[in-house]
Amino acid sequence: MKVIDSQQEEYRAFLNHIRAERKKSSNIMNLIFTFIIALLCAVIVCVIFVENNFFAPSGVNPDEDTTGIFKFTRKQRSVLEVPFAPRRQNILLLGIDSNGAGTDLWEGTRSDTIMVFNIDPKTHTVKAISIPRDSKVYLPENKGVQKINSAHALGGINLVKKTLRETFGIKIDKYIIVHDEAIEKIVDALGGISVYVEKKMLYHDYAGHLHIDLEKGEHVLNGKQAVGYLRYRKDGLGDIGRTQRQQWFMKSFSEALRSPQTLTKIPEVLNIANNYIKTDMSFYELSQYAALARNIDNNKIEIATLPGAPNQKGYISYWILDPVKTQEVINRMIYRDKFVTDVANFKGGIIYSPMREADAEALKKKLNDLGYEVNMLKLTHLSHSRFVANKNAVTLEFFVSLQKKIPELKNYQFVYDSTENFSVGSDFTVVLAEQ
Repeated sequence: MKVIDSQQEEYRAFLNHIRAERKKSSNIMNLIFTFIIALLCAVIVCVIFVENNFFAPSGVNPDEDTTGIFKFTRKQRSVLEVPFAPRRQNILLLGIDSNGAGTDLWEGTRSDTIMVFNIDPKTHTVKAISIPRDSKVYLPENKGVQKINSAHALGGINLVKKTLRETFGIKIDKYIIVHDEAIEKIVDALGGISVYVEKKMLYHDYAGHLHIDLEKGEHVLNGKQAVGYLRYRKDGLGDIGRTQRQQWFMKSFSEALRSPQTLTKIPEVLNIANNYIKTDMSFYELSQYAALARNIDNNKIEIATLPGAPNQKGYISYWILDPVKTQEVINRMIYRDKFVTDVANFKGGIIYSPMREADAEALKKKLNDLGYEVNMLKLTHLSHSRFVANKNAVTLEFFVSLQKKIPELKNYQFVYDSTENFSVGSDFTVVLAEQ
């Protein structure tokens, strides 16, 4: 087994930096993708019941327009059979926090979560880019040099879209803005969500008004507890997107949506969505995305974060984007550049927690049998297993082919990290965490 001491020190420093950044964040990024998929599942249910006239929003004639994000008329139902638009689309997701009690939900709010989902209906694949909220950019309309999360506060959704287009060349087709109170209120509307809490969770953030105190075992979590469960931050380095904990919550959420007791609560869920979610998508468009979400294989979801490095200027901390690597990520994730490479020459890597040493050795043997050289590194406090592409040449297609040969990788999240923070002299790395 090859262990590189200098890299161990580098990883410790990297993990410490990530933990420091997480303390400053509202952590909505870690749960927002799960919630959007869950919301789309709810939309599927809504489409079925609206189509069959089982209910209409309170006080609304089902033959008339409704207000809010779900505009839908009887006349429009005839187009529900139209196939989903075949072209790729960029969907912007913003997660915003409150300005304080009694303030407007949307005005002057900063976006702690900025994600762009590139969706290809033909291949049923999704590529998601997370843009760090502290990214230093020049905002259009003479707003000057700012953190990118200021765009929504200074100019609303239009300034955010314009910033993305002028800074990164990303044209946004549709957007969804989610207020962080939506998750809590929808869980409460459903009467709580049954979740198995895998370990004792105790955390208090008085500045962020976040208090988590959960015992190990099966619990029916209310809204505040569910948000705490999803935002629990004692896991070391967290994943962007669907972490293992999010998957467990998603499973319970889906089960709750399918229960007979939920049917009578769908109007309330829609009402909450109208109050805490903003989008320029019609009800029909949302239903089409919901139908698409049902058919997306987890193995066809790829995520990446725009690469850079932290920088302190006075009392302000920025994320300074690496222009070359950032362009590589955008070309891969948004424009979907294709690469022709000899996969036989790839070098593999395994980073594992002490409890997974036997699994790591077994995986190394299987990779060796396939002809790959493998470097290994043991680290403590790893959170969530994943498959990391350290080089642009390592594609999602390669990962899928590898899964067929090594079924143990079937449910691993695919992450593209151009910064090579997870490289142990390797083109791709399998992270084996304790859970």
